[in-house]
Amino acid sequence: MEKEFYKLAESTSRWTVHPEEERLKELAKKEGLWNLWIPFDSAARARKLIFDGSNHLPSENTYDRLLGAGLSNLEYGYLCEIMGRSVWAPQVFNCGAPDTGNMEVLLRYGNKEQLLEWLVPLLEGKIRSGFAMTEPRVASSDATNIECSIKRQGDSYIINGIKWWTSGAMDPRCRLLIVMGKTDFNAAMHKQQSMILVDIRTPGVHIKRPLTVFGFDDAPHGHAEVLFENVRVPAKEILLGEGRGFEIAQGRLGPGRLHHCMRLMGAAERGMQIMAQRALSRKVFGKLIAEQGSFRSDIAKCRIELEKTRLLVLEAADQLDRLGNKKARGTLAMAKVAAPNMALMVLDMAMQVHGAAGLSSDTCLAHLWATARTLRIADGPDEVHLGTIAKLELQRAKL
Repeated sequence: MEKEFYKLAESTSRWTVHPEEERLKELAKKEGLWNLWIPFDSAARARKLIFDGSNHLPSENTYDRLLGAGLSNLEYGYLCEIMGRSVWAPQVFNCGAPDTGNMEVLLRYGNKEQLLEWLVPLLEGKIRSGFAMTEPRVASSDATNIECSIKRQGDSYIINGIKWWTSGAMDPRCRLLIVMGKTDFNAAMHKQQSMILVDIRTPGVHIKRPLTVFGFDDAPHGHAEVLFENVRVPAKEILLGEGRGFEIAQGRLGPGRLHHCMRLMGAAERGMQIMAQRALSRKVFGKLIAEQGSFRSDIAKCRIELEKTRLLVLEAADQLDRLGNKKARGTLAMAKVAAPNMALMVLDMAMQVHGAAGLSSDTCLAHLWATARTLRIADGPDEVHLGTIAKLELQRAKL
């Protein structure tokens, strides 16, 4: 099935959705393997708002069945790793980025009207979404640099600015963009930003071009450069109120970073498997690659790094469950640095064992590697997270 998805993604029809994806999504729903990422506390808030506090059993006649299985972040971690073995798998279970992060924002910060308008169709898998935060003209790893303006005008907001790396915006099913911009350029530094919900079909929203990662455009999902030109949005679409954007971003990015790390465990495991299979089937200089001393040393080191990183990621998930996003931020930062670097090491070794084939699209390795490399930058570059780790360590030394 994965080969069929890749075949379409490399064709002239790549910006269309493979019909098998929708069929598999319906099958996943029926099996209860749907929205497994939703934390119990977030589901409880949505249930209270949507159902007015009713805690009834899931029913085919309600949206309650869409609110996941009540898993903790730690429990979900093991399932997320399995999904990470393929870039296509998360979407089948409605567990793909950036939709999970955007749904998390709505679950935690949206009001009832926003939940019914946007969250429900996202939970159902009927639409997809994008997160518009990064900008081409400033260093967006520092969110205070963001220049996009969101100005109040009567009962509306007017948005002007340009965003890029808006993942998901190329998808034909994309309907919602969560846009971060400044509502008050004169407020305190971390109170200038706000987030607003924008229908991608609103006049003035222009998809300028798809962006590529080492040549991969990740169709039909895609990463877009988006121009907002006098985009008028109803004031009711603001999230939490003006000046709360930075706060929302921190709440969104914690679980999202963790999900990326979990998926990278799966990508690395698949790389290990493919690497071992290749080494056991190809001979060089009269013996199998698997019998070469240098290879044995390399694959052993890869296994050690993978297991070390998995334990760190699971510890971050456990802390997120027990302590919350703020108190777990140090371990989350460590996981966010460690996981992509580990996956890159493993996948690079797997590509090396494949020789020239490892650089081609004949295997999934190059695509998995490109995705892992992206995650040394996406949701905060390594340097930002290392700074967080160092700051917390120095604070600990003062106690």
